[in-house]
Amino acid sequence: MVRVSNFIVGFVNVLLLFLGLVSLSFGVYFVVHGSSHCEKVLTDPLLILGGFLVVVSLLGLIGSLCKNNFCMFIYLAVMFLLILGLIAFTVFVFLVTNPGAGKAFSDRGYKEYKTGDFSNWLQNHFVNDKNWNQIRSCLIEAKVCNSAGNDFNYNALLFFKNTLPRIQAGCCKPPTPCGFSLKNATFWDVPKSGPATKDPDCLTWSNDQQKLCFDCNSCKGGVLANLRKEWRSLAIINVILLVVLILVYSIGCCARRSNQRSNKKYMRGFA
Repeated sequence: MVRVSNFIVGFVNVLLLFLGLVSLSFGVYFVVHGSSHCEKVLTDPLLILGGFLVVVSLLGLIGSLCKNNFCMFIYLAVMFLLILGLIAFTVFVFLVTNPGAGKAFSDRGYKEYKTGDFSNWLQNHFVNDKNWNQIRSCLIEAKVCNSAGNDFNYNALLFFKNTLPRIQAGCCKPPTPCGFSLKNATFWDVPKSGPATKDPDCLTWSNDQQKLCFDCNSCKGGVLANLRKEWRSLAIINVILLVVLILVYSIGCCARRSNQRSNKKYMRGFA
């Protein structure tokens, strides 16, 4: 049992060490080669995550392979705190990603969202003036609307029957109630009588490819809808990860107890 539990803990931590080194490598790459703000945003999380995984995995390897109970104790303590943190974060994600309503349009393969469809926490932390300016610059840099033009036929009927991703539906076209006429995937004509609704987004829309509807409430809603979907997926992954971590933690506890018994027998041999 001693060898089995130590082998499993050691094997898991070799994988963690590999993931940590990969994360550090990407972080260093973005530090050296990252030319845009969007790329540099990834730098700190990758470096922190990579450093954390390397340190924790080394503690686990030393504790399991060298049968060092002090390192194993620190490793298990960090694992326990990590499990508690993941539980808290997963519950938090489910609370703040409450289902958004969204407005579906018949015969059109997309929904349009407004920021009011989402929790106040998401609105306050992602679409406030400071953060939105950074998100908007990343959307423009990523050319999300250029891909819309390449992917969809300019014919209006075909355009609308294709399923628009949430962000493109909110940022690359004026809101449907505005009643604008489509000329191609990114150019719209305003009716001579003006917008069909008083929605402020109708006035915010611009055919300028650097502006489009990136400042629209519908664009912010599309970003939040996409974020909510990603966070929900992350929460499900966290549940699976929690099961794995609890299993590894239990095996680690067994390994620590086995190491203690082995060390006691070893010391008795010298008594």
